Amino acid sequence: MTDQTMTLQDILADIHALNDDLEAYEQKYGVLSETFYESYINGEEPEDDAWVLDWADWAGAYKILLRRQEQYRQTIKRLQEQTSSLIDVIGKAVRREPIPVTA
Repeated sequence: MTDQTMTLQDILADIHALNDDLEAYEQKYGVLSETFYESYINGEEPEDDAWVLDWADWAGAYKILLRRQEQYRQTIKRLQEQTSSLIDVIGKAVRREPIPVTA
């Protein structure tokens, strides 16, 4: 699925799935993803070669999470500007009306 065809519901599903994936890495390696990612992007490498694939996957999942969270915030902001309240947005979500997300 491309970002252009995503709905707010898709974004929420992605955020929840990514959080589940990240929690597994956090449990395995003993640090929060935010802490890991900062070190990773600053060039720190795993001490064990067996960790390399995990670290690449972990960093990729965290980067996608950050993008999805930003898409969520932008979409909610846009919707709140278009409607009088968050209740309208929630109503659409409960009725499963597709809420498009702009990239």
